Amino acid sequence: MGPQHPSMHGVLRLEVTLEGEMVVDIRPDIGFLHRGLEKLGEKRTYTQFLPYTDRMDYVSAFSNTLVYCEAVEKLAGIEVPRRAKWMRSLLLELQRITSHLVWLGSFALDLGAVTLFLYCWREREILLDLFEMVTGARLTYSWCRIGGMPDDLPEGFDRACRDFLKIMPGRIQEYDDLFTGNRILLARVENIGMLTPEIALSYGVSGPTLRGSGVDYDVRKADPFAAYSELDFEVATSPLCDCYGRYLVRIEEMRQSLRLIQQALDGMPEGEIKAKGTKSVRPPAGEAYAHVESPRGDFGIYLVSDGKDKPARVRLRAPSFSNVSAIGEMMKDDKLADIMAVLGSIDIVLGETDR
Repeated sequence: MGPQHPSMHGVLRLEVTLEGEMVVDIRPDIGFLHRGLEKLGEKRTYTQFLPYTDRMDYVSAFSNTLVYCEAVEKLAGIEVPRRAKWMRSLLLELQRITSHLVWLGSFALDLGAVTLFLYCWREREILLDLFEMVTGARLTYSWCRIGGMPDDLPEGFDRACRDFLKIMPGRIQEYDDLFTGNRILLARVENIGMLTPEIALSYGVSGPTLRGSGVDYDVRKADPFAAYSELDFEVATSPLCDCYGRYLVRIEEMRQSLRLIQQALDGMPEGEIKAKGTKSVRPPAGEAYAHVESPRGDFGIYLVSDGKDKPARVRLRAPSFSNVSAIGEMMKDDKLADIMAVLGSIDIVLGETDR
């Protein structure tokens, strides 16, 4: 299947071994979007590489720049102002909902449900307007900076964001009423794409795909970054281990994100938004690893410095790479027609998978 299959989430080729309609094995063939981002990072200064990071997970660009800045700050020993940390958490949760809406609409479309796709895009437009208000862009923002944030939240953003918080719980309930428990949906996703916790962990699966197998692991709780140590939320999990479990986890995650956004707006501290002296970054020789909970899972960056203004080594840990690697295990005893449901439930982005 692929790489030009119209239903695929990006450019992916699947080598499928069948026995009749039953899937015997699936091997993902990746690399069609490979752009050598790690090597590019070693040929640019720490600051110059920032815009490149947006192009990895292009559905959640803010999480890319955030994890890169966190890694450089750890490597250089830079202390980020508290207000900047809260702004980062606020924008990341807005980005999480934006990303999950793309997933939900696309997942529904994969299964033949057009209405939910249109509903999700309706709310996503509001979120993109919020990002445009802050960053001037709607998809790739480059809006994190080493040491903090490039600018403060604009006038009118707080009110617009609170207006969104008023309507969004009702909209999520609409998705719930329309899709959750729908007999056609259940026939397509229940007991399909089974992934046990043991197999998920052995493949390094993370994010909603892992939590949909009942594993309570979230970087925001396990290794807090930005302002998450000061914010209160619950990690969404499901014991179902199938496509339906992964669906339920993401629906609950959107509700928890709304809760986090409300806390971030109400408790936003005053003060500086960027550390001093970070215009030109030259960390001492050493190494650092930072990771965040992106909408797709545990996104990490490993940096090595030799004391120059460019990294000696850049290594990316993309959650989609590990998640899609497990599709062969997930598809055992399923049918050819189930492939799109399982692939959709993983929510991969090939930009970060191939890098």
